[in-house]
Amino acid sequence: MENQTIRTLDQAIKKLDEARQELQRPEEDVVSLLVCRNAQFAIENFLKAYLLKNDIDPSPYKTVDSLYEKCRSINRNFETVDLSGFDCKAGNMKKHYCNDTPKVSKCYKMAVDLNSFLRREELFS
Repeated sequence: MENQTIRTLDQAIKKLDEARQELQRPEEDVVSLLVCRNAQFAIENFLKAYLLKNDIDPSPYKTVDSLYEKCRSINRNFETVDLSGFDCKAGNMKKHYCNDTPKVSKCYKMAVDLNSFLRREELFS
């Protein structure tokens, strides 16, 4: 499972970086849907990587909420990670939500905060 953990973590970091690059463009040029999708993908994969690192198959957990709750059941420190307001589901994102740069910036910030938390928790070697 270690290779799968590393692949999942690498994918999360790559998507987080792609979201960051998009947000660095002038606001009128930002494709907010790209930021939203990349941040959402990063969040899901950070949570999946944490489960994989703990020898838990993440496939039964279909939503960010269920992934988060499973991670929290393993490590209560996840309570310090605020994913409230994260309103996206894989493959079914609300386009009206993803059209607003400040809102997608919030999703990006959640992904960054989760990344920082997992570094502190030493998911990254």
